[in-house]
Amino acid sequence: MKRILLMALKSVFQLPLWLILLNKYKKHPEKYDEKTRYSFLSHLTRIVNKRGGIRITCTGTENLPKENGYVLYGNHQGLFDALLLLETHEKPFATISKIEIKNIPFLRDVFTLLGSKFIVREDVRQSLTVLNEVTAEVKQGRNYLIFPEGTRSKMGNQIQEFKGGSFKCAMNAKSPIVPLAILNSYKVFDTSSIKKVDVQIHYLKPLYYEDYKGMKSNDIARYVEEAIRLKIAEAEMNA
Repeated sequence: MKRILLMALKSVFQLPLWLILLNKYKKHPEKYDEKTRYSFLSHLTRIVNKRGGIRITCTGTENLPKENGYVLYGNHQGLFDALLLLETHEKPFATISKIEIKNIPFLRDVFTLLGSKFIVREDVRQSLTVLNEVTAEVKQGRNYLIFPEGTRSKMGNQIQEFKGGSFKCAMNAKSPIVPLAILNSYKVFDTSSIKKVDVQIHYLKPLYYEDYKGMKSNDIARYVEEAIRLKIAEAEMNA
Protein backbone atom coordinates (compact mmCIF):
# COMPACT_ATOMS: atom_id res chain seq x y z
CA MET A 1 0.00 0.00 0.00
CA LYS A 2 3.03 2.30 0.15
CA ARG A 3 2.68 3.04 -3.54
CA ILE A 4 -0.93 4.17 -3.05
CA LEU A 5 0.35 6.69 -0.51
CA LEU A 6 3.03 7.79 -2.97
CA MET A 7 0.40 8.32 -5.67
CA ALA A 8 -1.74 10.28 -3.24
CA LEU A 9 1.13 12.49 -2.07
CA LYS A 10 2.16 13.31 -5.65
CA SER A 11 -1.47 14.18 -6.44
CA VAL A 12 -2.26 16.04 -3.21
CA PHE A 13 -3.43 19.21 -4.95
CA GLN A 14 -5.72 17.38 -7.35
CA LEU A 15 -7.12 14.80 -4.95
CA PRO A 16 -9.89 17.04 -3.56
CA LEU A 17 -11.25 17.71 -7.05
CA TRP A 18 -10.97 14.07 -8.05
CA LEU A 19 -12.81 12.96 -4.93
CA ILE A 20 -15.56 15.51 -5.56
CA LEU A 21 -15.96 14.25 -9.13
CA LEU A 22 -15.87 10.60 -8.03
CA ASN A 23 -18.60 11.29 -5.51
CA LYS A 24 -20.68 13.25 -8.04
CA TYR A 25 -20.50 10.51 -10.67
CA LYS A 26 -21.20 7.83 -8.08
CA LYS A 27 -24.25 9.59 -6.60
CA HIS A 28 -25.80 10.54 -9.94
CA PRO A 29 -25.18 7.70 -12.43
CA GLU A 30 -28.39 8.64 -14.23
CA LYS A 31 -26.81 11.96 -15.28
CA TYR A 32 -23.50 10.55 -16.52
CA ASP A 33 -23.39 7.64 -18.94
CA GLU A 34 -20.95 4.75 -18.73
CA LYS A 35 -18.65 6.21 -21.37
CA THR A 36 -18.32 9.53 -19.48
CA ARG A 37 -17.58 7.81 -16.18
CA TYR A 38 -15.08 5.46 -17.79
CA SER A 39 -13.30 8.27 -19.62
CA PHE A 40 -12.83 10.11 -16.32
CA LEU A 41 -11.48 7.01 -14.56
CA SER A 42 -9.17 6.14 -17.44
CA HIS A 43 -7.73 9.66 -17.53
CA LEU A 44 -7.23 9.71 -13.75
CA THR A 45 -5.60 6.27 -13.82
CA ARG A 46 -3.04 7.28 -16.45
CA ILE A 47 -1.97 10.22 -14.29
CA VAL A 48 -1.61 8.33 -11.00
CA ASN A 49 0.08 5.33 -12.65
CA LYS A 50 2.77 7.60 -14.05
CA ARG A 51 3.21 9.31 -10.69
CA GLY A 52 3.46 5.93 -9.02
CA GLY A 53 6.42 4.94 -11.18
CA ILE A 54 4.49 2.30 -13.11
CA ARG A 55 5.58 1.64 -16.69
CA ILE A 56 3.14 -0.40 -18.75
CA THR A 57 3.79 -2.54 -21.82
CA CYS A 58 0.62 -3.47 -23.66
CA THR A 59 0.15 -5.63 -26.76
CA GLY A 60 -2.76 -7.19 -28.61
CA THR A 61 -5.38 -4.44 -28.43
CA GLU A 62 -6.12 -5.23 -32.06
CA ASN A 63 -7.48 -8.59 -30.83
CA LEU A 64 -10.32 -6.94 -28.93
CA PRO A 65 -13.71 -7.52 -30.58
CA LYS A 66 -15.10 -4.54 -32.48
CA GLU A 67 -18.54 -4.97 -30.94
CA ASN A 68 -19.25 -4.64 -27.23
CA GLY A 69 -20.62 -7.51 -25.19
CA TYR A 70 -17.57 -9.67 -24.46
CA VAL A 71 -15.87 -11.09 -21.38
CA LEU A 72 -12.19 -10.67 -20.58
CA TYR A 73 -10.60 -13.56 -18.67
CA GLY A 74 -7.17 -13.01 -17.13
CA ASN A 75 -4.80 -14.24 -14.48
CA HIS A 76 -5.19 -12.40 -11.19
CA GLN A 77 -2.16 -10.97 -9.40
CA GLY A 78 -3.45 -8.18 -7.19
CA LEU A 79 -5.34 -4.97 -6.65
CA PHE A 80 -3.64 -3.23 -9.57
CA ASP A 81 -5.02 -5.60 -12.22
CA ALA A 82 -8.21 -3.65 -12.89
CA LEU A 83 -6.34 -0.33 -12.95
CA LEU A 84 -3.99 -1.85 -15.52
CA LEU A 85 -6.96 -2.38 -17.80
CA LEU A 86 -8.26 1.11 -17.15
CA GLU A 87 -5.12 2.49 -18.79
CA THR A 88 -4.97 0.05 -21.70
CA HIS A 89 -8.57 -0.98 -22.49
CA GLU A 90 -10.29 1.73 -24.52
CA LYS A 91 -13.86 0.58 -24.03
CA PRO A 92 -15.77 0.63 -20.73
CA PHE A 93 -15.86 -2.61 -18.76
CA ALA A 94 -17.07 -3.75 -15.37
CA THR A 95 -15.68 -6.39 -13.04
CA ILE A 96 -16.81 -9.17 -10.78
CA SER A 97 -14.93 -8.43 -7.57
CA LYS A 98 -14.84 -9.72 -4.03
CA ILE A 99 -16.96 -7.81 -1.52
CA GLU A 100 -13.83 -6.90 0.50
CA ILE A 101 -12.95 -4.26 -2.13
CA LYS A 102 -15.65 -2.10 -0.55
CA ASN A 103 -13.39 -1.71 2.50
CA ILE A 104 -10.57 -0.05 0.53
CA PRO A 105 -10.91 3.75 0.16
CA PHE A 106 -10.74 5.17 -3.37
CA LEU A 107 -10.57 1.73 -5.00
CA ARG A 108 -14.13 0.98 -3.87
CA ASP A 109 -15.27 4.19 -5.57
CA VAL A 110 -13.43 3.25 -8.78
CA PHE A 111 -15.04 -0.19 -8.87
CA THR A 112 -18.47 1.23 -8.06
CA LEU A 113 -18.12 3.79 -10.85
CA LEU A 114 -17.25 0.99 -13.26
CA GLY A 115 -20.56 -0.63 -12.39
CA SER A 116 -18.83 -3.69 -10.94
CA LYS A 117 -20.61 -6.55 -9.24
CA PHE A 118 -19.46 -7.65 -5.79
CA ILE A 119 -19.67 -11.27 -4.70
CA VAL A 120 -19.52 -12.95 -1.32
CA ARG A 121 -17.46 -16.02 -2.13
CA GLU A 122 -18.83 -18.01 0.80
CA ASP A 123 -22.42 -17.40 -0.36
CA VAL A 124 -23.03 -19.68 -3.34
CA ARG A 125 -26.57 -18.45 -3.95
CA GLN A 126 -25.49 -14.79 -4.00
CA SER A 127 -22.59 -15.61 -6.33
CA LEU A 128 -24.89 -17.41 -8.77
CA THR A 129 -27.28 -14.47 -8.74
CA VAL A 130 -24.42 -12.12 -9.63
CA LEU A 131 -23.25 -14.40 -12.44
CA ASN A 132 -26.76 -14.49 -13.90
CA GLU A 133 -26.94 -10.68 -13.77
CA VAL A 134 -23.60 -10.46 -15.57
CA THR A 135 -24.80 -12.85 -18.28
CA ALA A 136 -27.83 -10.66 -18.90
CA GLU A 137 -25.73 -7.50 -19.09
CA VAL A 138 -23.20 -9.06 -21.47
CA LYS A 139 -26.09 -10.01 -23.76
CA GLN A 140 -27.11 -6.34 -23.68
CA GLY A 141 -23.64 -5.23 -24.76
CA ARG A 142 -21.63 -4.63 -21.57
CA ASN A 143 -18.04 -5.85 -21.29
CA TYR A 144 -16.85 -7.63 -18.16
CA LEU A 145 -13.53 -8.62 -16.60
CA ILE A 146 -13.45 -11.93 -14.72
CA PHE A 147 -10.55 -13.63 -12.96
CA PRO A 148 -11.20 -17.39 -13.31
CA GLU A 149 -8.64 -18.34 -10.67
CA GLY A 150 -11.12 -17.06 -8.12
CA THR A 151 -8.45 -15.30 -6.07
CA ARG A 152 -5.09 -13.67 -6.70
CA SER A 153 -2.18 -16.01 -7.30
CA LYS A 154 0.31 -14.82 -4.63
CA MET A 155 2.96 -16.71 -6.64
CA GLY A 156 4.29 -13.92 -8.81
CA ASN A 157 3.72 -14.64 -12.48
CA GLN A 158 2.70 -18.24 -11.87
CA ILE A 159 -1.01 -18.86 -12.35
CA GLN A 160 -3.45 -21.14 -10.58
CA GLU A 161 -6.01 -23.48 -12.08
CA PHE A 162 -8.84 -21.71 -13.88
CA LYS A 163 -12.34 -22.60 -12.66
CA GLY A 164 -14.71 -23.73 -15.38
CA GLY A 165 -17.77 -22.24 -13.69
CA SER A 166 -16.50 -18.71 -14.23
CA PHE A 167 -16.86 -19.19 -18.00
CA LYS A 168 -20.60 -19.87 -17.77
CA CYS A 169 -21.32 -16.13 -18.09
CA ALA A 170 -19.77 -15.93 -21.54
CA MET A 171 -21.12 -19.32 -22.61
CA ASN A 172 -24.70 -18.48 -21.63
CA ALA A 173 -24.42 -15.08 -23.31
CA LYS A 174 -22.78 -16.68 -26.37
CA SER A 175 -20.27 -13.84 -26.22
CA PRO A 176 -16.61 -13.60 -27.26
CA ILE A 177 -14.06 -14.75 -24.67
CA VAL A 178 -10.89 -12.64 -24.59
CA PRO A 179 -7.90 -14.14 -22.72
CA LEU A 180 -5.45 -11.66 -21.23
CA ALA A 181 -2.03 -12.27 -19.70
CA ILE A 182 -0.82 -10.06 -16.86
CA LEU A 183 2.78 -9.92 -15.64
CA ASN A 184 4.33 -8.16 -12.62
CA SER A 185 1.10 -6.47 -11.57
CA TYR A 186 1.55 -7.91 -8.08
CA LYS A 187 4.63 -5.72 -7.60
CA VAL A 188 2.57 -2.51 -7.66
CA PHE A 189 0.35 -2.71 -4.57
CA ASP A 190 1.07 -6.15 -3.13
CA THR A 191 4.68 -5.51 -2.13
CA SER A 192 6.17 -2.80 0.09
CA SER A 193 8.44 -1.46 -2.66
CA ILE A 194 7.90 1.96 -4.26
CA LYS A 195 10.65 1.53 -6.85
CA LYS A 196 9.73 1.97 -10.50
CA VAL A 197 8.09 -1.16 -11.82
CA ASP A 198 7.48 -2.55 -15.31
CA VAL A 199 4.10 -4.22 -15.78
CA GLN A 200 2.84 -6.05 -18.86
CA ILE A 201 -0.61 -6.84 -20.21
CA HIS A 202 -1.25 -8.84 -23.38
CA TYR A 203 -4.68 -9.18 -24.99
CA LEU A 204 -4.77 -12.53 -26.78
CA LYS A 205 -6.88 -13.71 -29.70
CA PRO A 206 -10.53 -14.11 -28.67
CA LEU A 207 -12.65 -17.21 -28.77
CA TYR A 208 -15.97 -16.55 -30.47
CA TYR A 209 -19.09 -18.58 -29.83
CA GLU A 210 -18.55 -20.57 -33.02
CA ASP A 211 -15.11 -21.54 -31.70
CA TYR A 212 -16.24 -22.91 -28.34
CA LYS A 213 -19.92 -23.85 -28.71
CA GLY A 214 -19.07 -27.55 -28.67
CA MET A 215 -16.79 -27.32 -25.63
CA LYS A 216 -17.56 -27.80 -21.95
CA SER A 217 -16.76 -25.05 -19.47
CA ASN A 218 -13.81 -26.95 -18.00
CA ASP A 219 -12.36 -27.46 -21.48
CA ILE A 220 -12.64 -23.74 -22.20
CA ALA A 221 -11.01 -22.97 -18.85
CA ARG A 222 -8.06 -25.22 -19.63
CA TYR A 223 -7.69 -23.75 -23.13
CA VAL A 224 -7.66 -20.14 -21.88
CA GLU A 225 -5.38 -21.01 -18.96
CA GLU A 226 -2.86 -22.65 -21.26
CA ALA A 227 -2.94 -19.74 -23.73
CA ILE A 228 -2.19 -17.30 -20.92
CA ARG A 229 0.46 -19.55 -19.40
CA LEU A 230 2.28 -19.78 -22.75
CA LYS A 231 2.11 -16.01 -23.25
CA ILE A 232 3.55 -15.35 -19.79
CA ALA A 233 6.42 -17.79 -20.47
CA GLU A 234 7.10 -16.11 -23.82
CA ALA A 235 7.06 -12.63 -22.27
CA GLU A 236 9.41 -13.66 -19.45
CA MET A 237 11.80 -15.24 -21.96
CA ASN A 238 11.91 -12.03 -24.00
CA ALA A 239 12.24 -9.71 -20.99
